[in-house]
Amino acid sequence: PTECFLSQPEEKQESSVKAKRRKKKISDVLQKSPPKPGVPADLQNLLTQHFGENRSVIEIEELKLSDSCFLPANDLTHSFSSYLKEICPKWAKLRRSHKEKKSVVMLVLCSSALRSLELIKSMTAFKGDCRVIKLFAKHIKIKEQMNMLEKGMFHIGVGTPGRVKALVEQDALCLNSTKYMILDWNWRDQKLRRMMDIPEV
Repeated sequence: PTECFLSQPEEKQESSVKAKRRKKKISDVLQKSPPKPGVPADLQNLLTQHFGENRSVIEIEELKLSDSCFLPANDLTHSFSSYLKEICPKWAKLRRSHKEKKSVVMLVLCSSALRSLELIKSMTAFKGDCRVIKLFAKHIKIKEQMNMLEKGMFHIGVGTPGRVKALVEQDALCLNSTKYMILDWNWRDQKLRRMMDIPEV
């Protein structure tokens, strides 16, 4: 007796397996965009977006800052110290005339505590012997910062928007004598987000 084999028709495998739809992440979008210096319009658009829903047209109009309020942005060719020297040529005079406690002449805002420390190190050539206060939450309690601001006199504050906001709300930091506000606009974290791409900010 001979064995005979019947060939069965092969089942067609579905080659078109539905690819999982991947959510587009902000880092994917930012990876494609090269870093470019911030412009006044960037900040104006951000303010309009943020306050647009719960403010009247007149209130939004009042929030608009004239172009004269803005200094030239760092065109990414300067180091942080050389940029500060360029925009604040009269820094030595400003620093000497500053006598108020609970305030700073220059406020630098960035997205994280680590970035704040980086900027403090990189401004050594600019700051000279003036006093710098760290205004971020990592390893520093808000009460400590409040005491330091009350007892000492500081020229430059470097920190994160969240902690600066908390200090201002508790009247521990007064911005009346602040002449310069520097936004660390173009720096990106590990997820490639800039400070303004973080929703909480």
